[in-house]
Amino acid sequence: MRDQVEIGMGRTAMRGYDLDDVEIVPSRRTRSSQDVSLSWQIDAYRFDIPLVTHPTDATVSPATAVQVGELGGLGVLNAEGLWARHENVEDKLFDVVRAAEEQGDPAAAIRKLQELHAAPVRLDLVSAALQQIKDSGVTVAARVSPQRAEELTPDLLAAGVEVLVVQGTIISAEHVARDGEPLNLKRFIGDLDVPVVAGGVGDYRTAMHLMRTGAAGVVVGFGQSRAATTTQVLGIGVPMATAIADAAAARRDYLDETGGRYVHVIADGSLSYSGDIAKAIGCGADAVMLGEALTEAAEAPGQGYYWTSAAAHPNLPRSEIAGFAGSGADLETVLYGPSSDAYGTLNLFGGLRRAMAKTGYRDLKEFQKVGLMLRS
Repeated sequence: MRDQVEIGMGRTAMRGYDLDDVEIVPSRRTRSSQDVSLSWQIDAYRFDIPLVTHPTDATVSPATAVQVGELGGLGVLNAEGLWARHENVEDKLFDVVRAAEEQGDPAAAIRKLQELHAAPVRLDLVSAALQQIKDSGVTVAARVSPQRAEELTPDLLAAGVEVLVVQGTIISAEHVARDGEPLNLKRFIGDLDVPVVAGGVGDYRTAMHLMRTGAAGVVVGFGQSRAATTTQVLGIGVPMATAIADAAAARRDYLDETGGRYVHVIADGSLSYSGDIAKAIGCGADAVMLGEALTEAAEAPGQGYYWTSAAAHPNLPRSEIAGFAGSGADLETVLYGPSSDAYGTLNLFGGLRRAMAKTGYRDLKEFQKVGLMLRS
């Protein structure tokens, strides 16, 4: 039974735990890191590492999506981002970064991003960006918001999208609308021939509802990072260790309910270090969605700045444009090392591999059973 805490007379709250609150417990055996497999497969698509990129223009361009794919992960392009709205995106990003560097007006960069996102989505630009990814031979993935999923998806599929990510800050299987017909996610997914990943969610019930729509994967979290401000703006927060464990429980129960249909849990938030990735897998995630952590890479389009797609909301931005003192390392070093950083911001998946070896586990599914302990 979930721990309920009384916060006042007649009012209780559930206790939740973030990744910082838990530690991985060593087991009775260890093994060589060379004997550890980090491979992950969703539907027919197999990857060397359990990496999905957070779909933000700050870290994912068509070129970096290709590079992530070549390095064994899944790069997800934002089909409603700047590459879908403008030519010469590098120049537009330079304008955003320049505004962010002018400390006299911290909101200037947000206004510039809102201005750029006011331009309409151009299907010719989206198709060209996706074609660049497709031509490289890596898996093509794109993100759409729930509000525009039905409108944009046919053109995305025609452009070669193989994995579709339907992602908002917070998503449900049932959106109630007074005017107009809301997206019926179950019908929408049922009509598609490609796997759909949907999210974000933060609790067992919503994760279960999304799994019942036919989603191949469920994103847990809303990209919590130093840049994300959803908690400050909306008062909504997701303690990631608890959220991942709850979604993993929904996955188990749904597996029993369907007699064997497995839905992948993808953790998105509070993932700054390699140890955070290990804890997320240990809590039950199948893969992680990285955004802020990839800002370290010299190839990141944001040039050392990071924001989520919610930064461009025209009325209520839920992300700042935060600057990071990056290492200047290339993307391969960020993912695979070697590292000269003592805190786990480089060689992210080398850190995961070593954590699994030090606790004696051979693959990701086994590692989901690792012992965990709460910090006192």
